[in-house]
Amino acid sequence: MKQRVFHIPVFVPHKGCPHDCVFCNQRKITGQIEEMTAAKARSIIESHLETIEKYNDRGTYYAEIAFFGGSFTAIERESMQELLSLAHGYVLSGRVNGIRCSTRPDCIDDEVLSLCQSYGMTAIELGVQSADDEVLTASNRGHTFDDVTKAATLIKLYGMELGLQMMTGLPCDTPAKSIETAKKIASLSPDSVRIYPTLVMEGTHLALMHDSGAYNPQTLDEAVALASELVSIFKEKGITILRIGLQTTDGVNASTVKGPYHNAFAELVYSRLWRRKIEDDIMAKSLHDTTYEIDAPADKISQIIGHKRENAEYFKHKYNIMLKLNHKK
Repeated sequence: MKQRVFHIPVFVPHKGCPHDCVFCNQRKITGQIEEMTAAKARSIIESHLETIEKYNDRGTYYAEIAFFGGSFTAIERESMQELLSLAHGYVLSGRVNGIRCSTRPDCIDDEVLSLCQSYGMTAIELGVQSADDEVLTASNRGHTFDDVTKAATLIKLYGMELGLQMMTGLPCDTPAKSIETAKKIASLSPDSVRIYPTLVMEGTHLALMHDSGAYNPQTLDEAVALASELVSIFKEKGITILRIGLQTTDGVNASTVKGPYHNAFAELVYSRLWRRKIEDDIMAKSLHDTTYEIDAPADKISQIIGHKRENAEYFKHKYNIMLKLNHKK
Protein backbone atom coordinates (compact mmCIF):
# COMPACT_ATOMS: atom_id res chain seq x y z
CA MET A 1 0.00 0.00 0.00
CA LYS A 2 1.32 3.44 -0.98
CA GLN A 3 2.16 5.57 2.03
CA ARG A 4 0.23 8.83 2.26
CA VAL A 5 2.00 11.98 3.42
CA PHE A 6 0.26 14.47 5.70
CA HIS A 7 1.51 17.89 6.75
CA ILE A 8 -0.30 19.18 9.83
CA PRO A 9 -0.10 22.97 9.36
CA VAL A 10 0.42 25.14 12.41
CA PHE A 11 0.61 28.75 11.23
CA VAL A 12 2.80 31.25 13.05
CA PRO A 13 1.84 34.29 10.92
CA HIS A 14 4.40 37.02 10.29
CA LYS A 15 5.85 36.70 13.77
CA GLY A 16 9.63 36.74 13.63
CA CYS A 17 10.04 38.23 10.16
CA PRO A 18 12.76 40.90 10.22
CA HIS A 19 11.53 42.43 6.93
CA ASP A 20 8.19 43.42 5.44
CA CYS A 21 8.36 41.98 1.95
CA VAL A 22 6.34 44.03 -0.55
CA PHE A 23 4.03 41.10 -1.33
CA CYS A 24 3.45 39.81 2.18
CA ASN A 25 0.36 39.85 4.33
CA GLN A 26 0.78 36.64 6.33
CA ARG A 27 -2.36 37.19 8.35
CA LYS A 28 -4.37 37.26 5.14
CA ILE A 29 -2.58 34.20 3.74
CA THR A 30 -3.09 32.08 6.84
CA GLY A 31 -6.54 33.37 7.72
CA GLN A 32 -5.22 33.85 11.24
CA ILE A 33 -4.96 37.02 13.33
CA GLU A 34 -4.16 35.81 16.84
CA GLU A 35 -0.68 34.65 17.77
CA MET A 36 0.05 30.94 17.97
CA THR A 37 0.45 29.38 21.40
CA ALA A 38 1.28 25.82 22.45
CA ALA A 39 -2.31 25.31 23.62
CA LYS A 40 -3.72 26.41 20.25
CA ALA A 41 -1.12 24.35 18.41
CA ARG A 42 -2.08 21.26 20.42
CA SER A 43 -5.74 21.77 19.53
CA ILE A 44 -4.89 22.06 15.81
CA ILE A 45 -2.65 19.00 15.88
CA GLU A 46 -5.20 16.87 17.74
CA SER A 47 -7.93 17.89 15.30
CA HIS A 48 -5.83 16.81 12.31
CA LEU A 49 -4.66 13.60 13.96
CA GLU A 50 -8.24 12.63 14.74
CA THR A 51 -8.95 12.58 11.01
CA ILE A 52 -5.61 11.07 9.97
CA GLU A 53 -5.70 8.26 12.51
CA LYS A 54 -9.37 7.52 11.88
CA TYR A 55 -9.02 6.88 8.16
CA ASN A 56 -5.51 5.48 8.00
CA ASP A 57 -4.15 2.37 9.63
CA ARG A 58 -0.98 2.91 11.66
CA GLY A 59 2.06 2.59 9.43
CA THR A 60 0.33 3.49 6.15
CA TYR A 61 0.97 7.21 6.44
CA TYR A 62 3.78 9.65 7.17
CA ALA A 63 2.76 12.74 9.14
CA GLU A 64 4.73 15.86 9.93
CA ILE A 65 3.80 18.82 12.11
CA ALA A 66 4.58 21.85 9.94
CA PHE A 67 5.21 25.30 11.39
CA PHE A 68 4.33 27.57 8.48
CA GLY A 69 3.34 31.16 7.95
CA GLY A 70 6.30 33.22 9.10
CA SER A 71 10.00 32.94 9.81
CA PHE A 72 9.85 30.20 12.41
CA THR A 73 13.55 30.20 13.26
CA ALA A 74 13.46 33.96 13.94
CA ILE A 75 10.73 34.02 16.57
CA GLU A 76 11.50 34.44 20.26
CA ARG A 77 13.47 31.44 21.47
CA GLU A 78 11.05 30.77 24.33
CA SER A 79 8.08 30.56 21.94
CA MET A 80 10.06 28.54 19.42
CA GLN A 81 11.19 26.00 22.00
CA GLU A 82 7.71 25.75 23.49
CA LEU A 83 6.25 24.87 20.09
CA LEU A 84 9.11 22.52 19.23
CA SER A 85 8.79 20.75 22.57
CA LEU A 86 5.10 20.19 21.94
CA ALA A 87 5.75 18.81 18.46
CA HIS A 88 8.63 16.65 19.66
CA GLY A 89 6.30 15.02 22.18
CA TYR A 90 4.09 13.83 19.33
CA VAL A 91 7.14 12.42 17.55
CA LEU A 92 8.30 10.58 20.68
CA SER A 93 4.82 9.14 21.17
CA GLY A 94 4.82 7.80 17.62
CA ARG A 95 1.71 9.71 16.57
CA VAL A 96 3.65 11.78 14.04
CA ASN A 97 6.84 11.03 12.16
CA GLY A 98 8.56 14.38 11.99
CA ILE A 99 8.56 18.17 12.20
CA ARG A 100 9.11 20.75 9.47
CA CYS A 101 9.11 24.53 9.34
CA SER A 102 9.37 27.37 6.88
CA THR A 103 11.79 30.24 7.38
CA ARG A 104 14.06 32.77 5.72
CA PRO A 105 17.55 31.86 4.47
CA ASP A 106 19.12 34.63 6.56
CA CYS A 107 17.57 33.13 9.72
CA ILE A 108 19.58 29.91 9.50
CA ASP A 109 22.87 29.25 11.30
CA ASP A 110 24.55 26.52 13.33
CA GLU A 111 22.93 27.60 16.60
CA VAL A 112 19.43 27.49 15.12
CA LEU A 113 19.98 24.18 13.37
CA SER A 114 21.47 22.57 16.48
CA LEU A 115 18.40 23.64 18.43
CA CYS A 116 16.01 22.37 15.77
CA GLN A 117 17.90 19.09 15.54
CA SER A 118 17.67 18.56 19.30
CA TYR A 119 13.86 18.64 19.01
CA GLY A 120 13.72 16.22 16.08
CA MET A 121 13.24 18.67 13.20
CA THR A 122 13.18 16.65 9.99
CA ALA A 123 12.73 19.26 7.24
CA ILE A 124 13.21 22.99 6.71
CA GLU A 125 11.74 24.99 3.83
CA LEU A 126 13.41 28.24 2.79
CA GLY A 127 11.60 31.14 1.17
CA VAL A 128 13.94 31.75 -1.75
CA GLN A 129 11.46 33.63 -3.97
CA SER A 130 14.10 34.56 -6.57
CA ALA A 131 17.74 33.86 -7.42
CA ASP A 132 18.05 37.35 -8.89
CA ASP A 133 19.38 39.89 -6.38
CA GLU A 134 17.72 42.80 -8.20
CA VAL A 135 14.34 41.10 -7.75
CA LEU A 136 15.09 40.35 -4.09
CA THR A 137 16.00 43.99 -3.45
CA ALA A 138 12.91 45.28 -5.26
CA SER A 139 10.80 42.93 -3.14
CA ASN A 140 12.45 44.10 0.10
CA ARG A 141 13.52 40.58 0.98
CA GLY A 142 16.58 41.69 2.91
CA HIS A 143 18.81 38.83 1.76
CA THR A 144 20.69 37.71 -1.33
CA PHE A 145 20.81 34.42 -3.20
CA ASP A 146 24.20 33.80 -1.63
CA ASP A 147 22.36 33.60 1.71
CA VAL A 148 20.12 30.93 0.18
CA THR A 149 23.08 28.86 -0.97
CA LYS A 150 24.77 29.03 2.44
CA ALA A 151 21.57 28.17 4.34
CA ALA A 152 20.69 25.29 2.00
CA THR A 153 24.17 23.81 2.40
CA LEU A 154 23.96 24.02 6.21
CA ILE A 155 20.52 22.41 6.36
CA LYS A 156 21.74 19.45 4.34
CA LEU A 157 24.87 19.17 6.50
CA TYR A 158 22.58 18.74 9.52
CA GLY A 159 20.84 15.87 7.77
CA MET A 160 17.47 17.56 7.34
CA GLU A 161 15.29 17.55 4.25
CA LEU A 162 15.57 20.75 2.26
CA GLY A 163 12.57 22.49 0.75
CA LEU A 164 12.83 25.63 -1.39
CA GLN A 165 10.02 27.99 -2.29
CA MET A 166 10.01 30.37 -5.26
CA MET A 167 7.69 33.06 -6.60
CA THR A 168 7.08 34.34 -10.13
CA GLY A 169 6.03 37.79 -11.23
CA LEU A 170 7.74 39.77 -8.47
CA PRO A 171 8.81 43.39 -9.06
CA CYS A 172 11.66 43.53 -11.61
CA ASP A 173 11.12 39.84 -12.38
CA THR A 174 10.82 38.40 -15.90
CA PRO A 175 9.99 34.91 -17.19
CA ALA A 176 13.66 34.46 -18.07
CA LYS A 177 14.71 35.36 -14.51
CA SER A 178 12.15 32.93 -13.05
CA ILE A 179 13.42 30.14 -15.28
CA GLU A 180 16.97 30.91 -14.16
CA THR A 181 15.77 30.88 -10.53
CA ALA A 182 14.29 27.41 -11.04
CA LYS A 183 17.54 26.17 -12.55
CA LYS A 184 19.61 27.57 -9.68
CA ILE A 185 17.20 26.12 -7.13
CA ALA A 186 17.41 22.73 -8.84
CA SER A 187 21.22 22.93 -8.72
CA LEU A 188 20.99 23.02 -4.91
CA SER A 189 19.36 19.55 -5.03
CA PRO A 190 16.42 20.24 -2.70
CA ASP A 191 14.11 17.41 -1.71
CA SER A 192 11.06 19.50 -2.54
CA VAL A 193 9.92 22.82 -3.98
CA ARG A 194 6.85 25.05 -3.98
CA ILE A 195 5.94 27.48 -6.76
CA TYR A 196 3.79 30.54 -6.10
CA PRO A 197 2.69 33.21 -8.59
CA THR A 198 2.76 36.66 -7.00
CA LEU A 199 -0.66 37.92 -5.93
CA VAL A 200 -1.51 41.48 -4.94
CA MET A 201 -3.03 41.34 -1.47
CA GLU A 202 -4.77 44.05 0.47
CA GLY A 203 -2.62 45.71 3.10
CA THR A 204 0.72 45.21 1.32
CA HIS A 205 3.18 47.63 -0.23
CA LEU A 206 2.65 45.76 -3.50
CA ALA A 207 -1.01 46.82 -3.40
CA LEU A 208 0.11 50.45 -3.18
CA MET A 209 2.51 49.89 -6.09
CA HIS A 210 -0.32 48.32 -8.09
CA ASP A 211 -2.73 51.15 -7.36
CA SER A 212 -0.14 53.74 -8.41
CA GLY A 213 0.64 51.91 -11.65
CA ALA A 214 4.17 51.00 -10.55
CA TYR A 215 3.47 47.27 -10.63
CA ASN A 216 1.46 45.11 -13.00
CA PRO A 217 0.84 41.48 -12.03
CA GLN A 218 1.04 38.54 -14.40
CA THR A 219 -2.09 37.52 -16.21
CA LEU A 220 -3.43 34.09 -15.28
CA ASP A 221 -2.38 32.68 -18.65
CA GLU A 222 1.15 34.09 -18.29
CA ALA A 223 1.50 32.65 -14.78
CA VAL A 224 0.20 29.23 -15.85
CA ALA A 225 2.46 29.06 -18.91
CA LEU A 226 5.54 30.03 -16.89
CA ALA A 227 4.76 27.68 -14.01
CA SER A 228 4.41 24.79 -16.45
CA GLU A 229 7.98 25.45 -17.64
CA LEU A 230 9.24 25.55 -14.07
CA VAL A 231 7.50 22.28 -13.26
CA SER A 232 9.27 20.65 -16.20
CA ILE A 233 12.64 21.82 -14.87
CA PHE A 234 12.00 20.36 -11.41
CA LYS A 235 10.48 17.13 -12.69
CA GLU A 236 13.48 16.55 -14.95
CA LYS A 237 15.69 16.68 -11.84
CA GLY A 238 13.39 14.36 -9.87
CA ILE A 239 12.50 17.07 -7.33
CA THR A 240 9.16 16.67 -5.53
CA ILE A 241 6.75 19.57 -6.12
CA LEU A 242 4.71 20.04 -2.95
CA ARG A 243 2.48 22.89 -4.10
CA ILE A 244 1.79 25.17 -7.05
CA GLY A 245 -0.16 28.31 -6.14
CA LEU A 246 -1.48 29.58 -2.81
CA GLN A 247 -4.03 27.44 -1.02
CA THR A 248 -7.52 28.90 -0.93
CA THR A 249 -8.46 30.16 2.51
CA ASP A 250 -11.10 32.51 3.87
CA GLY A 251 -8.55 35.30 3.42
CA VAL A 252 -7.25 34.40 -0.04
CA ASN A 253 -9.78 34.17 -2.84
CA ALA A 254 -10.78 35.86 -6.06
CA SER A 255 -12.45 38.75 -4.25
CA THR A 256 -9.49 39.61 -1.98
CA VAL A 257 -6.54 39.51 -4.39
CA LYS A 258 -5.52 40.86 -7.79
CA GLY A 259 -3.35 39.00 -10.22
CA PRO A 260 -3.12 35.39 -11.42
CA TYR A 261 -5.37 33.78 -8.82
CA HIS A 262 -7.32 30.59 -9.50
CA ASN A 263 -8.66 28.15 -6.93
CA ALA A 264 -7.31 25.27 -9.03
CA PHE A 265 -4.09 26.88 -10.22
CA ALA A 266 -2.06 23.66 -10.06
CA GLU A 267 -4.64 21.84 -12.15
CA LEU A 268 -4.31 24.55 -14.82
CA VAL A 269 -0.53 24.15 -14.80
CA TYR A 270 -0.60 20.38 -15.19
CA SER A 271 -3.22 20.77 -17.91
CA ARG A 272 -0.86 23.13 -19.74
CA LEU A 273 1.90 20.51 -19.47
CA TRP A 274 -0.36 17.98 -21.17
CA ARG A 275 -1.12 20.52 -23.90
CA ARG A 276 2.59 21.04 -24.54
CA LYS A 277 3.23 17.30 -24.61
CA ILE A 278 0.43 16.63 -27.08
CA GLU A 279 1.29 19.64 -29.24
CA ASP A 280 4.94 18.58 -29.47
CA ASP A 281 3.77 15.18 -30.74
CA ILE A 282 1.37 16.78 -33.20
CA MET A 283 4.11 19.01 -34.59
CA ALA A 284 6.60 16.15 -34.81
CA LYS A 285 4.13 14.03 -36.78
CA SER A 286 2.74 16.98 -38.82
CA LEU A 287 -0.82 16.04 -37.87
CA HIS A 288 -3.86 18.09 -38.97
CA ASP A 289 -7.53 17.41 -39.62
CA THR A 290 -7.62 14.16 -37.72
CA THR A 291 -8.32 12.52 -34.38
CA TYR A 292 -5.57 12.32 -31.81
CA GLU A 293 -5.85 9.32 -29.53
CA ILE A 294 -4.23 9.21 -26.13
CA ASP A 295 -4.29 6.66 -23.34
CA ALA A 296 -5.66 8.57 -20.36
CA PRO A 297 -5.30 7.44 -16.76
CA ALA A 298 -8.57 8.08 -14.94
CA ASP A 299 -7.02 10.65 -12.60
CA LYS A 300 -5.54 12.63 -15.51
CA ILE A 301 -8.58 12.94 -17.76
CA SER A 302 -9.60 16.38 -16.52
CA GLN A 303 -6.05 17.68 -16.93
CA ILE A 304 -5.79 16.40 -20.49
CA ILE A 305 -9.16 17.82 -21.58
CA GLY A 306 -8.39 21.05 -19.74
CA HIS A 307 -10.36 23.41 -17.52
CA LYS A 308 -13.72 24.03 -19.23
CA ARG A 309 -12.38 21.82 -22.08
CA GLU A 310 -9.82 24.47 -23.03
CA ASN A 311 -7.24 21.95 -24.28
CA ALA A 312 -9.83 20.14 -26.40
CA GLU A 313 -10.96 23.46 -27.88
CA TYR A 314 -7.36 24.60 -28.39
CA PHE A 315 -6.49 21.62 -30.60
CA LYS A 316 -9.79 21.76 -32.43
CA HIS A 317 -9.39 25.41 -33.42
CA LYS A 318 -5.61 25.45 -34.04
CA TYR A 319 -5.13 22.10 -35.78
CA ASN A 320 -8.66 20.87 -36.46
CA ILE A 321 -7.79 17.88 -34.32
CA MET A 322 -10.21 16.10 -32.02
CA LEU A 323 -8.86 14.58 -28.83
CA LYS A 324 -9.95 11.00 -28.20
CA LEU A 325 -9.16 9.63 -24.75
CA ASN A 326 -8.84 5.89 -24.25
CA HIS A 327 -9.46 5.39 -20.56
CA LYS A 328 -6.81 3.38 -18.72
CA LYS A 329 -7.66 1.55 -15.51
